[in-house]
Amino acid sequence: MGKLCCTILAGFWLLLLTGCATVSPAGFTEDQQVMIRNGDAQTPMRVFKITSESDSVLLRTASKPVRVDKDDPLLELFVDRLYATVRDSQSLGLGIAAPQVGILKNIIWVQRLDKTEEDMPFEVYLNPEIVEYSAEKQINREGCLSIPNRSAECERAQTIVLEYDKMDGSHARETISDFTAVIFQHEVDHLNGILYLDHLAEHRRARP
Repeated sequence: MGKLCCTILAGFWLLLLTGCATVSPAGFTEDQQVMIRNGDAQTPMRVFKITSESDSVLLRTASKPVRVDKDDPLLELFVDRLYATVRDSQSLGLGIAAPQVGILKNIIWVQRLDKTEEDMPFEVYLNPEIVEYSAEKQINREGCLSIPNRSAECERAQTIVLEYDKMDGSHARETISDFTAVIFQHEVDHLNGILYLDHLAEHRRARP
């Protein structure tokens, strides 16, 4: 009887402790939730940079899929704050990935330079995956919000096929070319812990 009472009491305390933790339908950890809630939808987040050792370690870590839940206010808040960050006067990038603000989730924003009839809008992509790369290549100069004061020419595929989830929970697939394809490749790399500098190193090794 004494052991049974101890077991019940231990279970009660475990339930009490775990019950106090806020559950995020999208799958954000408690630490990530704290980071996201530290500001409103218009508040930019801190951009992680390779000049910091701890930031660099996180930037080199692969992200995890996000559970798409259109009714999750935390997911909506994070998406808004990520957008505020890429549009902040201190950043002003053409794209941004969640790891760049310390959140290891597969979420990116990209400016669709190929949609000129829609004034080149920024669009958010959840769980983006490049499923095809063209054999044809292009070389463009790239920079990165997480690598300050540096840019370099980088070789990328001319065209890609992208699959992704939308905020409403639907799934989509599209073919993207030219410099917009470069932005997608750059941002999806971030989700895999890859920086554009890695492509430069590979290019140098391949040279005779």
